[in-house]
Amino acid sequence: MMQELPARQTQSYLSNLLRSRNIWPKNKLGQNFLIDLNLMGLVIQAAELTPEDVVLEVGSGTGSLTNMLLANARSVISVEVDPNFQRLTEESVLHHPNFTLIKSDVLKGKNQIQPIVIDTIHKRLKESNTAKFKLVANLPYAVATPVISNLMIGDLVPERIVGMVQYEIAEKFISQPGSKEYGALAVLAQSLSRIEIVRKIPPSAFWPRPKVDSAIIRIQPDNQLREKLDFPTPAGITGVQVFRFFLRDLYAHRRKNLRGAILSMQDNAWTKEEVDQKLFKLNIPGNERAEVLSIEQHQSLCKEFMAGHEQIKHPD
Repeated sequence: MMQELPARQTQSYLSNLLRSRNIWPKNKLGQNFLIDLNLMGLVIQAAELTPEDVVLEVGSGTGSLTNMLLANARSVISVEVDPNFQRLTEESVLHHPNFTLIKSDVLKGKNQIQPIVIDTIHKRLKESNTAKFKLVANLPYAVATPVISNLMIGDLVPERIVGMVQYEIAEKFISQPGSKEYGALAVLAQSLSRIEIVRKIPPSAFWPRPKVDSAIIRIQPDNQLREKLDFPTPAGITGVQVFRFFLRDLYAHRRKNLRGAILSMQDNAWTKEEVDQKLFKLNIPGNERAEVLSIEQHQSLCKEFMAGHEQIKHPD
């Protein structure tokens, strides 16, 4: 059962708190704080937290959502990069025994979650004797997509992801073939999970106000979907990871048709004749563009061109 909402996190409370510490929110770090407590409660409800859950929060800010997570979950690991808000979080959470603050950027480059974050999650899961891990956060806009993507393709996949993200990003996650939003992100996410937009959120729900709408998005990874990407990979990385990098390279050339885009990938590993033969085998016209293909067609393309391929490279 969800615990009572905290009686703070209003705009006046936040502005007075930060002014007293001579702290000013940084736009480049996506420091826009949710001031609608009902929406904060909706985030908690959408996560369906239980006393067995270990929760990862990215961007603890002043600690208001952190405290709500602690009231509803077994353990909370919060990652905060800004020293000012690290101190505020520590004061707000008051050294809760089931709370861990990691003072770091959550990402180690664009393709990897910081190892200390993954190691800490493993440690808390072992200590709690549970396998239930969720990501629940008001995600900073700048890192929302890489954080979600890297968790989804990694070895430690959350049972559920509930995050506040830019509405434009939420639309990309659920977009369909042929739409302007459809691309690598939609194909990857929908190949691995079931996704829904819980609520569209106006700028007025935050302080400072962002210039765009936001959304609460819920992502539920699905092992049955993930198994469809289990194919041979000689370079020692998983089929899911190969699929992610295949999509990235494919959509780096999205203005080209499929034949041209594939010929531009993997250091020109295939001849035009080989590409045409493989596309003919899949019954996919070479003059189509990737953004009109279904999720299943993208998966078939990846398997046909990448399974067992000796030149697969693992990006840094």
